[in-house]
Amino acid sequence: MMATHLLPTFESNADLTPTWIGLTFSGRAAALFAVLAGVGLALSTGKDKPLEGAELSAARRGVALRALVIAAVGFTLGGLEVNVAIILVHYAVLFLCILPFLGLGAKRLWAWAAGWILASPLLAYLLRPWLLAPEPPLKLGHNPGWEDLGTPARLLADVFLTGYYPVLQWLSYLLVGLAIGRLVLAKALVPVLLVAGGTVVAVAAKTLGVAAMEDWGGRAALEKVLNSPGYPLGSVLQVNLTGIPQEGSWWWLASAAPHSGTPLDLLHTSGVAAAVIGACLLLGRLAEWVDLDLLLPLRGAGAMTLTLYTVHVWVVSGFYLKPLPGGWTEDGMYFVQAATAITVGIVFARLQWRGPLEWAAHAASLVGRGGFKAVP
Repeated sequence: MMATHLLPTFESNADLTPTWIGLTFSGRAAALFAVLAGVGLALSTGKDKPLEGAELSAARRGVALRALVIAAVGFTLGGLEVNVAIILVHYAVLFLCILPFLGLGAKRLWAWAAGWILASPLLAYLLRPWLLAPEPPLKLGHNPGWEDLGTPARLLADVFLTGYYPVLQWLSYLLVGLAIGRLVLAKALVPVLLVAGGTVVAVAAKTLGVAAMEDWGGRAALEKVLNSPGYPLGSVLQVNLTGIPQEGSWWWLASAAPHSGTPLDLLHTSGVAAAVIGACLLLGRLAEWVDLDLLLPLRGAGAMTLTLYTVHVWVVSGFYLKPLPGGWTEDGMYFVQAATAITVGIVFARLQWRGPLEWAAHAASLVGRGGFKAVP
């Protein structure tokens, strides 16, 4: 996510040739972030044996209060001037939307995930034009902030359908993550299946999407709908479809473009996320075999992503519409922030500390579960 925020995804504004950063990480990084949220929720609510009864109710209350902390952080960051689409308010709403599914086992979750991936983009395609028809349209056009609570209809429409990370479709990622977390991850075959299955799904979805656009006439049909001669739709379809009005043609639903929220996009990015998770599990097995903590750089930063993400957005906002300090480049800014995040994560992991915002979210969760106590 830092790479897509700090490094160019196109070669230049004049020549919109995708960079390797855009081709590799755009859409996939944010999706992995959401899928991992689902995995984390599964691990905290019974792993492969979901909680039941009073324990499940307590866990749901804990998740709901944790979501409120995340939302508060997101609304606060929404007041910053920054060229980053901040995900935290949407993330918090996703936590609330996933509550009814926390008691389900893996098989039912996979079925729900498959159905949601197929149906939610169709529903979004039908509802978006209706929400964008009023004047002004029910779309914020900026990151949600505290002031947007004064226009709840527009805020909810934006968060669920018309904004950067439409919750209606993005719930698919949490369902996939929850289903992965409900597997018996300690079994030797599970990581292999995640890598193999995720790769097959990802490749098949992307191949089908590219064929639909380039070989079956999809891109030509969409260019006619856009009615903008010379618009580099081919490049945009490879990197980021955010901001493009996906209406006027059913061909939009055949794309696998990053941030398009179509069935093929959701399938591709979910498959990539599953494969990455499986690869990390295999790396963890290797670490146990050689008796080295190979995952410490990832594990440390991964345990305090809310804090690191918040600091990252705040730092990026400090350079918004301003030149970089003398001698600094975009590459340098990225490597400094990434290295700092990894270093801080390692230190906190070694000292067994929670990040400050993680502590607040964990405390809220304990209050919801009815067992608050001071934690390090």
